[in-house]
Amino acid sequence: MADSTQASAPKPSSSVKLVLLGEAAVGKSSLVLRFVNNDFQPNKEPTIGAAFLTQKCQLPSRTIKFEIWDTAGQERFASLAPMYYRNAQAALVVYDITKASSLVKAKHWVAELQRQASPGIVIALVGNKLDLCEEDGTTETPEDAGDAAPAEGGDDEDVVARKVSFKDAKAYADEESLLFFETSAKTGHNVSEVFTAIANAIPETSLKGGRAAAASGGTQAAISGAGAGQESRVNLNARGDNKAQEGCAC
Repeated sequence: MADSTQASAPKPSSSVKLVLLGEAAVGKSSLVLRFVNNDFQPNKEPTIGAAFLTQKCQLPSRTIKFEIWDTAGQERFASLAPMYYRNAQAALVVYDITKASSLVKAKHWVAELQRQASPGIVIALVGNKLDLCEEDGTTETPEDAGDAAPAEGGDDEDVVARKVSFKDAKAYADEESLLFFETSAKTGHNVSEVFTAIANAIPETSLKGGRAAAASGGTQAAISGAGAGQESRVNLNARGDNKAQEGCAC
């Protein structure tokens, strides 16, 4: 009887603030939408400011509620990033495996997080757009082959060569003690695995019951009422404008 009662008891729930960082058009929003709604929308418009979504991840011992800030990749929004990664317990730093410069930018974000984010933040380096490459996730192709890659969601026939090898990116991730995955938001390959790995890597001491310190000040007000599968947009075209709007952002 006691065993039956324990089995039916709800698992403890913890909120985790997670931020996505990376160059524009690497597929950050597509990864989030695949994780939250199991959906992929080609030719999405760029994120303006940031978007906020939530999704739960079920672990054997507890439920993790991710409070996800999907930040804009355009350079003009870079100075606003600390507003979103402040107090974050986890970060996804995303690059495009068909664009070498996007890994350079990803390394910049990793270094900034290591300097300025919360101590003990779990960082995952994610190489996205695996579907655009002819080879699988572990096969290297010549880095000088092909031209600039089309945006994720282009014609399936437009197969391009990868510009960032799995081996090199993995070596960098290991050196910096990062989680590392190659993903495809289009096919869903490895997307849920990334978030599950992050959930498992969050130290127990960082987990708190109820709502985590997901945001403060105006950003906290901006996300009031947002739930799983919902998305709020924070339009920051004007510095300091934190007014949220319901809608879809990329």
